[in-house]
Amino acid sequence: MKIFSNTLLFKRITIFVSLIIVSLILWNTYTFFQKFKHEERIKMEILATAQKEIASDTNLDANVDLPLKIIENNSNIPMILVNDQGAIEYFQNLDSVKALKTSYLEKQLLEMKAENEPIEVSYKGKNKQFIYYRNSDLLNRLTYYPIALILILVLFLSVIYMFYNSNKVAETNKLWTGMAKETAHQIGTPLSSLLGWIAILKMEKVDDKYVDEIEKDVSRLNTIANRFSKIGSTPELKKENVVAITKQAFDYLESRSSKQISFSFITTDDEIYTNLNTELFGWVVENLIKNAIDAMLGKGELKLNIENTSRKVKITISDTGKGMPKKLFKQIFKPGFTTKKRGWGLGLSLSKRIVSDYHKGKIFVQKSEIGKGTTFEILLDKV
Repeated sequence: MKIFSNTLLFKRITIFVSLIIVSLILWNTYTFFQKFKHEERIKMEILATAQKEIASDTNLDANVDLPLKIIENNSNIPMILVNDQGAIEYFQNLDSVKALKTSYLEKQLLEMKAENEPIEVSYKGKNKQFIYYRNSDLLNRLTYYPIALILILVLFLSVIYMFYNSNKVAETNKLWTGMAKETAHQIGTPLSSLLGWIAILKMEKVDDKYVDEIEKDVSRLNTIANRFSKIGSTPELKKENVVAITKQAFDYLESRSSKQISFSFITTDDEIYTNLNTELFGWVVENLIKNAIDAMLGKGELKLNIENTSRKVKITISDTGKGMPKKLFKQIFKPGFTTKKRGWGLGLSLSKRIVSDYHKGKIFVQKSEIGKGTTFEILLDKV
């Protein structure tokens, strides 16, 4: 418990510190962006002053090298100079080929008007000109930096979540596996004792009818113990007749269920072969049939159908029970999830593990309707 508490605290601290670091980086980026933008504004104001100096100097022999140098040094900020009539007189740092088209310059001018306030250039209030400009490419790239940083943060948090979630799933699986093996071990001791008592009953010449029934139940307990012992380890698969194995589990539960339930077993072929572990697959069939019986509250129709397709064996188990909403179709296979008041939520999760992990097949809810029933489907490869 202490380790779990420390792990949870570490996760929270890690996420909190990460958020603080990213927030500081975003704030610094924003501050830097605003400062850089202000410096570009100052640069354009200096350019406007140089432009004004050239325009207002009436002395043809005057030295205008400095103003010209200032204008020429603007190599990264796109700008357009227009007169007081709105006509374009000069531009810088725009595509020279595209600029041959008036529509391109007009579009750029509209973008500049929307992005920054113009800078006025005039001499004694006459010959007004206006400099329009937009952010440099470097400044524009800087605007995408916070977005990239947020995406990196989301990716980072997603990796952390998946890492801890996978650890949690692994710990849960380990717990269920340990419980299953311990259950098999605990069942083994009374089973050995019961076998001894059966031998004594036979020696005492007790009615064979009673001994046979006891032997059936002991055999059943032995099967259950074997099933639990195989959880967590890779079971051995053999070529088996899936129809016979399914019918055996079907008949066992039919004989022990309410007579108010109508059972029907339908198959296209008497022999369909696939690679199976008979004990584990029989457990899957029994789990699905038991769930169907519980859903019908001991009264209704249960149909098991086996279809031999070109490459697959298709097994469907249908009931006329209470049904379920579509949002639960995947949730019911999660460990610990149950809609029953006294359920542990292990039957369907174990069934999915047996079919998907051990037999490389598929198990899913084919259809379900509230008040009308549910159909589960299993798909297995044929051999």
